[in-house]
Amino acid sequence: MSEPMIQTQGLTKHFTAAKKTVEAVRGLDLTVERGELVALLGPNGAGKSTTLRMLTTLIPPTSGSARVAGFDVTREPREVRARIGYIGQGNGAGHQQRGRDELVSQGRAYGLDRVSARRRADELVGSLDLEAVADRKVSTLSGGQRRRLDIAMGLIHGPGLLFLDEPSTGLDPQNRANLQEHVVALRERSGTTVVLTTHYLDEADSLAERVVVIDHGTVVADDTPDRLKALHATDRMRLVLTSPADASLAGQRVAAAHPDAHVVVAGHRVAVEMVGAAAAVPGLLADLAARGAPVRAAEVSRPTLDDVFLNLTGRSLREGGAAAGAPEQPEQVPSEKQEVFA
Repeated sequence: MSEPMIQTQGLTKHFTAAKKTVEAVRGLDLTVERGELVALLGPNGAGKSTTLRMLTTLIPPTSGSARVAGFDVTREPREVRARIGYIGQGNGAGHQQRGRDELVSQGRAYGLDRVSARRRADELVGSLDLEAVADRKVSTLSGGQRRRLDIAMGLIHGPGLLFLDEPSTGLDPQNRANLQEHVVALRERSGTTVVLTTHYLDEADSLAERVVVIDHGTVVADDTPDRLKALHATDRMRLVLTSPADASLAGQRVAAAHPDAHVVVAGHRVAVEMVGAAAAVPGLLADLAARGAPVRAAEVSRPTLDDVFLNLTGRSLREGGAAAGAPEQPEQVPSEKQEVFA
């Protein structure tokens, strides 16, 4: 069995700010196998960004261990960096430089000779649909084009592991969908392991094979999107009946057949939260029709990762770090020296 692409044990990071200790990450255990696409989710201040910075060797852990691409992040940071790609939230290319030139320069910085760097740049320009704009200044590119160029820069040296930190932030829906398609296609062609953070839960749902939810500096859930929704959320059913009396009867019938369901009756309407609502609807409609209380309208909605997230953490993914009790802003802590990639 090959070593996992990422393996952490008891990974911990504390910061000191204003004479107070902030426990940003608390004994985090995480395994990512080679070839997986994993989404890290967490409210602001939950420890997600600090975890990413430790895994990419930008900041050292306080305690615990982490191995990335087969190397220890503390003892062998250069080996780790040579084998990963990292695309941060800002644009990596110089605005007054031409895209293709930036790719070649990035390749040279990673040790490629000039011919190999240009060949690799041309390959990525083609695979990421940048042919028409690669020789323009970066400042003239659209948001989606810049993000694709950022991904190309992160892939120029052929890393086996790619970190994507909020890759779709600031993009319109069309560019978001386009970027997601490129990430999936690149992974299918190269088998690259991908770890992404995102505030778009639908993005995590559609892209990731696994979703890891981090809160208060530790992992609170780790599973496939479908299993997380089955374990931590329920279906919703909405019924509209002819009269309040019929709605009351419908509520009673649902509660009798499904004791674990949460039923609310209001006027002509019945709202139900329960597991397996879609499968229960046909039998329920037939039962109510036979009792002289036909349903005028029925709607079933499946749970989303938003529901899972709220149930697990009790707050929105975009909610501020103060709500978490531990502000996650290591770049503002003067005692930490933040390194940059070569």
